[in-house]
Amino acid sequence: MKITEIHIYAHDLPVENGPYTMASGAVWALDTTLVKLVSSTGHVGWGETCPIGPTYAEAHADGARAALNLLAKSLIGSDITPGQLRRKMDSLLTGHNYAKAALDIAAYDLFGKTLGVNVADLLGGAETNRVPSYYATGVGAPDDIARLAREKHDEGYPRLQIKVGGRPVEIDIETITKVWEVVKDTGMRLAVDGNRGWTTRDALRVSRELPHIPFVMEQPCNTYQDLEKIRPQVNHGIYMDENSVDLNTVISAVGTDLVDGFGMKVTRIGGLTPMRSFRDICEARNIPHTCDDSWGGDIIAAACTQIGATVKPDLCEGVWLAAPYIIGNYDPENGVKIIDGHINRPTGPGLGVTPDESRFGAPIASFGG
Repeated sequence: MKITEIHIYAHDLPVENGPYTMASGAVWALDTTLVKLVSSTGHVGWGETCPIGPTYAEAHADGARAALNLLAKSLIGSDITPGQLRRKMDSLLTGHNYAKAALDIAAYDLFGKTLGVNVADLLGGAETNRVPSYYATGVGAPDDIARLAREKHDEGYPRLQIKVGGRPVEIDIETITKVWEVVKDTGMRLAVDGNRGWTTRDALRVSRELPHIPFVMEQPCNTYQDLEKIRPQVNHGIYMDENSVDLNTVISAVGTDLVDGFGMKVTRIGGLTPMRSFRDICEARNIPHTCDDSWGGDIIAAACTQIGATVKPDLCEGVWLAAPYIIGNYDPENGVKIIDGHINRPTGPGLGVTPDESRFGAPIASFGG
């Protein structure tokens, strides 16, 4: 089975009731990129990549499209099997995992639809059809975030991610304290996510002043070396997010006991093929992690949910979706939604969603056909 056509689309995803605020800045709208693969059997698969602006990570929408245009020229006629496709992409372009991820996800969708099986089955089989999610608050005033924490607990979320950084650390300490006062007897798990926004000094201060609050520190500081510096000095678990850019880095972090878990993004690591390996590495070392992404619509949401459903339940920290922050779904019937803090896994063939491509307009680039 070969690739006969590749179509690339650009699509705006406005932030509902925006902006969405992180240490790196405020986001009002996201520019997502979708990929449509057509095979020699006539089946269609969809992929997506949506960097959250140009400053969150080493990724941006125009970069994804430039890389996809370069790759697509040489992928017409290639085998659609995800593993073989990944090796072909790596032979054509070094790095740019976030762009390759869109093609990798589309290959899984197409392969699953061709075989009439779900992507979770291609990834080893689902452990559950109801995947836990978590809510990320955005950076905000302490009282506002505490009120939001109560609301999200009442909505059924098992985990809350408190965004911090980009402001005086005293405000972050107050925010964490007030959230804990609200949720301390509820069983809700807490992650404090700096998005690289704290100095090592700030991270150490937070951990030393709040030893009684059981949270994990997710990517508190900017670099891998920063995490190495604070690791022996903090009272809280450290999760790596933005620094976990590839499997090599993951293996190093796991092998040296640098981290206690990961906030992993499917597109950052390169799609579902490397994500499957990442999941297995974490299972081998009993390391919890998320299966989520920076942003995106139903295609990314379905990909994250499918891989998240295959993770051992006691290691799955949840799947984060942008769905609460954007309006509408690509698939009007099977769009991925969060209900009572959990996600019902799409169980149809492939990713389980079929986007209404009329929403995307004409392709910005097409190859083959």
